[in-house]
Amino acid sequence: MTARGNLFIISAPSGAGKSSLLSAILRDNPADMKVSVSHTTRQPRVGEVDGEHYHFVTVDEFKALIDKQAFFEWAEVFGNYYGTSKEAIEVMLDKGIDVFLDIDWQGAQQVKQMMPEAVGVFILPPSKTELERRLTGRGQDSA
Repeated sequence: MTARGNLFIISAPSGAGKSSLLSAILRDNPADMKVSVSHTTRQPRVGEVDGEHYHFVTVDEFKALIDKQAFFEWAEVFGNYYGTSKEAIEVMLDKGIDVFLDIDWQGAQQVKQMMPEAVGVFILPPSKTELERRLTGRGQDSA
């Protein structure tokens, strides 16, 4: 019988480096570790693939999933919804796969309430100046 996987909650301010950290971890452990793919109602950015970066859904589809209590956590952020599927996480954990959630601090609190054994990791940027440099360097967000 396969041991159950572990759930890791990775939170950080945008631009702190969590995606880079997760990419490095997964590059070295591709078979037994996965990053959860969240649902969102926002439009895909250039290069994002449905089912790989996010599950892109309509607001009505997202609200139906809320009604079915299908999410470990969900939130509305800047007019868009984001959520983590309970079923998808449970399937991976049951297969012995360690799962990483790349979510904000509010989502992290919701997951910890439902699954207290989850390990929470909060990543800080090297400095406020570096964080600002990273965010402006992306050229994706307004001031």
